[in-house]
Amino acid sequence: MSSVLDALWEDRDVRFDITAQQMKTRPGEVMIDCLDSIEDTKGNNGDRGRLLVTNLRIIWHSLALPRVNLCICGLQLHYNITTRTANSKLRGQTEALYILTKSNNTRFEFIFTNVVPGSPRLFTSVIAVHRAYETSKMYRDLKLRAALIQNKQLRLLPREQVYDKINGVWNLSCDQGNLGTFFITNVRIVWHANMNESFNVSIPYLQIWSIRIRDSKFGLALVIESSRQSGGYVLGFKIDPVEKLQDALKEINSLHKVFSANPIFGVDYEMEEKPQPLERLTVEQPLDDLEIEPDEQTDAFAAYFADSNKQQDREPVFSEDLGLAIEKLRDGFTLQGLWEVMG
Repeated sequence: MSSVLDALWEDRDVRFDITAQQMKTRPGEVMIDCLDSIEDTKGNNGDRGRLLVTNLRIIWHSLALPRVNLCICGLQLHYNITTRTANSKLRGQTEALYILTKSNNTRFEFIFTNVVPGSPRLFTSVIAVHRAYETSKMYRDLKLRAALIQNKQLRLLPREQVYDKINGVWNLSCDQGNLGTFFITNVRIVWHANMNESFNVSIPYLQIWSIRIRDSKFGLALVIESSRQSGGYVLGFKIDPVEKLQDALKEINSLHKVFSANPIFGVDYEMEEKPQPLERLTVEQPLDDLEIEPDEQTDAFAAYFADSNKQQDREPVFSEDLGLAIEKLRDGFTLQGLWEVMG
C-alpha cells in the first residue's frame, strides 16, 4: 500500500512556471473560484492574469503568455494573508492581497491586485478558502489525544461515514496494552481507550504509508505505519480472533483504495457563481526553441523571495563589475540575476 500523500504536492509546495499537466486538477481537487483581471504585482507588475483558487492551492498565470505562471501551492504553506496598499502599474496605489509562504525554509511573498475596481472578491475568496483549509486538518493530519469521542460515539466529520466499529481492540503502544474501540470510516481510522476517551489516535488514509498483519510479542497484530510527513509512527493493534483481524485488514485496504481514487480533503467552500473546470481555463503551452538550463537559479525565485530575516544592511563590498561599493549579496544571488529580475 502506498499513501496518497506520495504523489500529493499541490498543497505543500511552491512552484514557478509549471506545465499545463501540472495545472490540471488531481483526484479530489476541485475548482472553487476563478478570477480574471488579476495582476501579479510582485513578480509581473503590469501584466494582467487569471487567479485560480482550488481546495488545495492557488495558481496565477498570465493571460498574454500562459507559460508565465506561478503555483502558490500549498494552502498548507500560507502562514500570513493580509490586505495592504501596493503600487500597481495597472491600478496605481491600491489595496492588494499579500500572501507570505514558507517552503523548504525559504520565505516567499506574493502580491495580487484586482484590476477591476470596487470588487472585494479577490480577498474574500482566498481568505475564506484558506480558513476552510485550516479548519479541516482532521481530514489530512494524524492527530493524537484530540476531541474525537462524544458520548462514546465518534464525532463525525462532514461527509464522513462509519463502516465498522470494533470493540475489544488492544493498542500495543505500551507494555501492558490498552483496551479500546476501533472505528473504520471512509476517511480515517480512529482508536480510543475505553477507560480514557482522551487517549486516542486519528489516522487519515491520506497519512497511511502501509498497513499489514505482523507478529508481535502479543501475537498477530494489525500494524499501521504513518507517512514521514506525519511523524513516521508505527502503531500496533491486536484484534481477536484472527478471522476478525483479517476481515478488518481487508476492509481497511478496500476503503483505502476507494479513498485513493477520489480523496476527500475536507475543504468545503462554494461560490454562488460556479467557476468553469480548471481544464477549460488553462491554455496548452506552445512548444518553443528555448533551451532550459535547470542548474541556474530561476529569476522567479529571486522575484518572490522575502528577506524577512534581514534586521540590518549587510556589510558593503567593492563590486568590480559596477566599480563602486554595494551591499553584500545573499549567498546564491548574483548581480546578473538581479539585473535580469529588474529587467
